[in-house]
Amino acid sequence: MAVAEFRTIARCSKTRARAGVLALPHGTVDTPVFMPVGTQATVKGLTPAELEELGAQIVLANTYHLYLRPGAELVAELGGLHRFMAWPRPILTDSGGFQVFSLGFGLEHGVGKIAKIFPAEEAGERPRALGGEHRGEGSPHARLTRIDEDGVSFTSHVDGSPRRLTPETSIRVQEQLGADVILAFDECTSPLASYEYTREALVRTHRWAERCLAARRPTPQALFGIVQGGEYRDLREASARAIGSLPFEGVAIGGSLGKSKADMHRVLDWTIPLLPDAWPRHLLGIGEPEDLFAGVERGVDMFDCVAPTRLGRHGVLYVPTGRLHIANAVYRDDPAPVQADCACYACQHFSRAYLRHLFAANEMLGPRLATIHNLHFLVGLVRAIRDSIVADAFPAFRDRFLSTWRPSGG
Repeated sequence: MAVAEFRTIARCSKTRARAGVLALPHGTVDTPVFMPVGTQATVKGLTPAELEELGAQIVLANTYHLYLRPGAELVAELGGLHRFMAWPRPILTDSGGFQVFSLGFGLEHGVGKIAKIFPAEEAGERPRALGGEHRGEGSPHARLTRIDEDGVSFTSHVDGSPRRLTPETSIRVQEQLGADVILAFDECTSPLASYEYTREALVRTHRWAERCLAARRPTPQALFGIVQGGEYRDLREASARAIGSLPFEGVAIGGSLGKSKADMHRVLDWTIPLLPDAWPRHLLGIGEPEDLFAGVERGVDMFDCVAPTRLGRHGVLYVPTGRLHIANAVYRDDPAPVQADCACYACQHFSRAYLRHLFAANEMLGPRLATIHNLHFLVGLVRAIRDSIVADAFPAFRDRFLSTWRPSGG
């Protein structure tokens, strides 16, 4: 069975940062890499040609959403996900575990893919952990999902029908979709979950990982395991050892990464040294510019995040000093491009004043141009990070970028 081949071509002499090449059935991917999120077989607002033009090498599609609509069987009948969405390069599909979580405990605890993913930073303090109530008893949101040893029962957000995902179902759906990289089915826990519940979910995730491996068929798809364990060091280390001992082709680091970004850094410091060096490592759902540097210096190879597309749809654009909010009145008559030295289509053709007008007029071109710029910014930033690793100049490049970067922007 031909699967992914990963090789490291350069390492930073002062950090764990590394540059590599990941060979997949639909092409090679230079790592580190940022992958745009195409939840429903589309990166919102952009064509595949536009994605290729801005330098995207691989995209992420969502197993849960495509399982519900249009259905994995239909996608398979129409030639698989690559043909269905007319994207010729590699695709990664997640397992559906996070989406099942977000229907239940994520809604109950107010934890989303971006907003409040680190609740201590949102609230300015460390919220208390939840114990038995993490199961969602009495919550109208958590009743959308029920987790048992075999899998997860949930209510479709599309039509309200009862649905079921198990490790075997998730693997079968991902094989039908035909992505180059598929992920094992896991239980994602809330950053507010207690130690006891996180440990219970971790053991279940490890059992499910073995079932995913047993369920796979001889396809050229690479199957990645997922490390869980929340913000707890002993659980993260146990999970890294357990997943690392299984015959996967790579690994994703998922679940709650703690209540703050400092917690996330500690989780990565605990986890990555215990993973097989030969495996590519994917940090799930993380991809803000400062997070890319923090992940890469700790040994992460792959990132995905909805931030650049979601922010773009709301008129927030990345620039080297932080975030530019195009709706601000100061840009009403500004003739400059969003970023003077940017080669993206938006910056090469349009002014800040024009983009502000598009958003004010509720024209769909505004979000499209902002999304193009944001993805071009992040894809280009990770490419530059890779170049700095190859030149063994990563720490200097990191420090230079972060010295002017202000996440809140203006």
